Amino acid sequence: MDTSPQLRHVLTAMADKEPTQLPTPSACVADFCLVPIGTPTASVSAEIADVQRLLKKSGIKYSMHSAGTTIEGPWTECMTLIGQCHSLLHANGVVRIQSDIRVGSRTDKRQGFEDKVKAVEDLLAKDER
Repeated sequence: MDTSPQLRHVLTAMADKEPTQLPTPSACVADFCLVPIGTPTASVSAEIADVQRLLKKSGIKYSMHSAGTTIEGPWTECMTLIGQCHSLLHANGVVRIQSDIRVGSRTDKRQGFEDKVKAVEDLLAKDER
């Protein structure tokens, strides 16, 4: 998203007068954890595998970790995809799902989740010299 002073002025005015018309950021990195509630067993690996299959088919960049999944891409695609993950699990019989979602966006540069990790790893590598 362009953050020129002129655009910032327009967005600020819009936030005051028509806040529901504000655009969303163009891109984001979202980390989410779906918690299926009321499954027959304590294990949710089958449900998470279903979600991972959906993410793979979506074509969006993603990375599963032990406590959730990180995705990156256009804001609306990421938010829609998280909703589709909910819909998939509901369609598979999970009647209740709680999600934790952490979303980051930047306007000064494009930075994906791999870039963020690499920046820290580079700093740590300097410690080993």
